[in-house]
Amino acid sequence: MTDTSETPDTPAQAGPTPQSHQARRPYLTGVFAAGLLVAGLVAGAGATMFAAPRDSVMLMQPSTIASLAPYSVVAVKGKVAEIFGNKFVIDDGSGRALVETGPSGEGGNLVKAGEALTVQGHFDDGFIHGDLLVHADGRAESLKPPRPGPRGLLDRLHRPGVEIVAPGRPG
Repeated sequence: MTDTSETPDTPAQAGPTPQSHQARRPYLTGVFAAGLLVAGLVAGAGATMFAAPRDSVMLMQPSTIASLAPYSVVAVKGKVAEIFGNKFVIDDGSGRALVETGPSGEGGNLVKAGEALTVQGHFDDGFIHGDLLVHADGRAESLKPPRPGPRGLLDRLHRPGVEIVAPGRPG
């Protein structure tokens, strides 16, 4: 009669040998290290996205409407003369200009007739494509649409505020 207590009949009953643990150890260590690296990258990217400053804007010196050059970046200070949906007319005494506000101005509630404000944007095709509105009380509203994808998440969460950087002061 043979002694079966020392030698198992099926491989499932056999426990792992010390050699198989040693052979898998570098593989498992590599997988664990790669997992930690990926988790760190994801956490770092998320933290950077939420800690990154939002777009800051450098305010320009306002110029007169009469002196606006085509296809240039401009700033105009004046009063709202008329409102047409998401567009309004600004008058600074030297002339009038139509300001296009994009989707931000839908409904005509962005500005009020007679309100004094500064508009910053691009002047082309005979009107100003607004990028920034600064109201008389110092409140600023960005007219730019939020960036697409994950980078625009903060823009969509924090609308309509914008950080204003005064000339000569680092942002």
